[in-house]
Amino acid sequence: MSKKWSTILFLALAEFLAMSLWFSASAVTPSLIEAWSLNTGQAAWLTMSVQIGFVVGALLSAVTNVSDLYAPRKIFAISAVVGALANGLIAFSVNSFGPAVALRFLTGVILAGIYPVGMKIMATWMKEDRGLGLGLLVGALTLGSASPHLLRAVGGIGDWRVVMYLASSFALVASVLVFFSGELGPHRGKTPPFNWRYLIEVLRERGTLLANVGYFGHMWELYAMWTWIPVFLTAAYGAEAFGMPATQAASLVAFATIAIGGIGSFIAGKLADAYGRTTITSVSLVVSGVISVVIGLAFDYPVLVTGLALIWGFFIVADSAQFSAAVSELADVRYMGTALTLQTALGFLLTLVSIRLTPVLADLVTWRWAFAFLVLGPIVGTWAMQTLKRSDLAVKLAGGRG
Repeated sequence: MSKKWSTILFLALAEFLAMSLWFSASAVTPSLIEAWSLNTGQAAWLTMSVQIGFVVGALLSAVTNVSDLYAPRKIFAISAVVGALANGLIAFSVNSFGPAVALRFLTGVILAGIYPVGMKIMATWMKEDRGLGLGLLVGALTLGSASPHLLRAVGGIGDWRVVMYLASSFALVASVLVFFSGELGPHRGKTPPFNWRYLIEVLRERGTLLANVGYFGHMWELYAMWTWIPVFLTAAYGAEAFGMPATQAASLVAFATIAIGGIGSFIAGKLADAYGRTTITSVSLVVSGVISVVIGLAFDYPVLVTGLALIWGFFIVADSAQFSAAVSELADVRYMGTALTLQTALGFLLTLVSIRLTPVLADLVTWRWAFAFLVLGPIVGTWAMQTLKRSDLAVKLAGGRG
C-alpha cells in the first residue's frame, strides 16, 4: 500500500474513533433524562454545549492560525487525549446537569482540534481526488458520531456510563494512531505568517462565501436531525417496534440512520470528483430537504418511517465533505486550515438554533411535523451552490467540473 493511502486510511480510522466523543452524551439522553430528572430544554443543552464549545475552539483556532502554524497531527493527538478525559470524567464523577454541560462544552472545544485538523491533513494528500478523500474522512466522522447509539443499543441501555467510557477509550486509541500516521502530504502550502485578517478575506471572497452559505444550509438540517432522530423514532414507534422495546429499536435505527451517511459521503465524494461539487451538493440538499417535510406523513407506519429515515440519513450528510473540498480549492492554500476551521465554526454556530428550535416545535405541532422547518436550510444551500456553479469561479472546483 502506498504512503498516501496508508496515511489516509489510518487518519480515517482515527477520525472515526475520536468522533465517538461528539454524541456520547446525546446517545444516552433518555437515560440521563430519567436519572437526572431533565426537561427537554436541558436535554437539548447536552448537545448544544458541545456545539458551542466546538464553535469557541474553532474560532480561537482560526483567529490564531493554530492549524497552519503547528504540526496538525500533534494538535489532533493532544486534543483526542484531553477530550477522552473530559468525556470520561462525566461517567466517573458527575451526577447532575450543570457539571455535565460544563464538561460537554470542554469536549466541544477540544473537538475543534480533531475534525477540521483532520480535514487539513487529508486535503494535503489529495488533489484531483480531494472529494473522495474528504468524503472518506467525513464518512469516518459520521460513523464515529453514530457509534454511541450502537453502543447504547447493544450494551448501554441499562448503564449510560458504559457508553461514555467506551467512547473515551476510542478517542485514546485515536490519539496514538494519528500521532504515528498523521503527517502532512505533498499538497501543503508553506508555513504562513500569523494573519488574523485572513478570516475577513475568507468571508469577503465570493467563491468561499457561496461555498460557506451552502454549508450553512446543510448544517441547519444535519445536526438537528442527528440530535433528535432517536426521540422522533421513539415517538413514532410507540411501545415497541420490530419485536423490541421502542427505545432499543430507536437506538438501533438512529445508529443506522447516522451511520449510512458514511456510505453516502464516500459515494458522493467519488461522484463529485467526476461530475462536479455544485451538482452533487445540490442533489443531496434537494433530496434531504424533501424528506424532512414528508417523513411526518409516515409517522404511523414503522417500516415506512424507518425507510425514509435511512434514505434521509444517506443524503443528509453526503454533501458535507464537498463544501469543505470546495473551500479548500477556493481559499489561499497557505491558510487552508484557517479557512476550513472558520467554515466549520460558523456552521456549528448555526446548528444551535435548529437544535434548540426542534423540541420547541415538537411541543407545538408534535414530533410528527417537528422536522419540517429544516427544509429552509436545503433551500438556501441549493441556491448558493447553483449560484456558484454559474459563476466564473466554478472552474476551480473538481478539476474544472464545478
